[in-house]
Amino acid sequence: MPLIAAQLAAIGGNVVDVVLAGHLGAHVLGAVAVGTSLWGVAIMGMVGIMMALSPSVAQLDGAGRRGEVGPLFRQALWLALGLGIFAQTLVFFAGPAVVAGMGLPAGLAQSASGFLRAASFAAPALSLYLACRGLSEGLSMPRPSLVIGGIGLLAMVPIGYGLMYRLGLGALGSGMTSAISCWLQLGLFLAFMRVSPHYRRLGWGHGRRGPDLAAIGALLRLGVPMACSVLMEVGMFTASTLGVSRFGDAAVSSHQVALNIASVSFMVPLGLALAVTVRVGNAAGRRDHAGVRRAGMAGLSLTLATQSLSCAAMLAVPVHIVRLYTADPLVLSGAVALLYLAALFQMSDGVQVVCNGALRGLKDARVPMLITGLAYWGVGLPVGWFLAFGMRMQTIGMWAGLVAGLSVAAILLLTRFLVLSRRPILGIG
Repeated sequence: MPLIAAQLAAIGGNVVDVVLAGHLGAHVLGAVAVGTSLWGVAIMGMVGIMMALSPSVAQLDGAGRRGEVGPLFRQALWLALGLGIFAQTLVFFAGPAVVAGMGLPAGLAQSASGFLRAASFAAPALSLYLACRGLSEGLSMPRPSLVIGGIGLLAMVPIGYGLMYRLGLGALGSGMTSAISCWLQLGLFLAFMRVSPHYRRLGWGHGRRGPDLAAIGALLRLGVPMACSVLMEVGMFTASTLGVSRFGDAAVSSHQVALNIASVSFMVPLGLALAVTVRVGNAAGRRDHAGVRRAGMAGLSLTLATQSLSCAAMLAVPVHIVRLYTADPLVLSGAVALLYLAALFQMSDGVQVVCNGALRGLKDARVPMLITGLAYWGVGLPVGWFLAFGMRMQTIGMWAGLVAGLSVAAILLLTRFLVLSRRPILGIG
């Protein structure tokens, strides 16, 4: 539950961005939609690589080797710092160039570029914050992520309102708000770790103080395939946003609103997946074969239950949900139509993310990477683009492709976990 709430707080920042931008008009909302779609690629790249820390810590904890956790975390911080600086540089300089090549109206492109440049300053703070989360959650301590994430979310509302409305900075103010919030949350997390007794006796006096290329390389060998898996999915949604942007401001705004609603519901199975990663990792560290399968199937059962609720809500009251984001009649009608399609992929989206979480707990990363590549880029995007442009179904066709890609991923990843969970556990690697 704390992990689900922490993920809802994390996506709540996007909700704040979209709601504030939506009430400034379709132009600002469209700029934030394009900017966040590109910024999201950088974010999820960092998230994917830093995902390697949580199962590594969980397996050490399950094996009774907590004294090795501190040195591992120290190397994770070095990795996170490098990733953050790289991501900031890439987004700041390459982001506007990508926007310029998208063929967007000049005003929309300029606003989206301003958002990207401002948001890029969040990258170092975010990557270091992810390392802190990975340590805490790997040790089965999810509450710091919840509390600190909640504080960051609450802070975004007055900061975003002041920058976007009072100072009239629009999309630029939205990007600045994200950066300020990330640095605030990092400072709070580091301060908490400094004073909390739960982070003691982790072997802080052992290991290298400076970068250890062998330890960082081990994290990268696990984290890069995980990042690729995450980016395959994020890239599918990003490509769909870029494709939909060709249909005009109203279309991309409707797409962004519906996608944001689907992202909020996705945080529930994502939080469960993070918990499943830790529980499976603990069981793998103990070489508890039955515990691995039990943790995975428990997470899957809970996901089917929660996704049934989100599906029912999207089908029953779509207009009321969309009205929380916008009053523009064109955006409203378009987003409601897309929300019916979002309801269709609730089950498959939940199953694929929880199965991926269980596989991460087993440190199985390469095959899931291949599966997601096939599902999202071999099925989802080709089907979506064919229906959107070839069959002239526009945004509806693009979303039909999303349904197809997520469904294929869910079937293949579930099969992978069922196969691996029947095999004996050889060790924690």
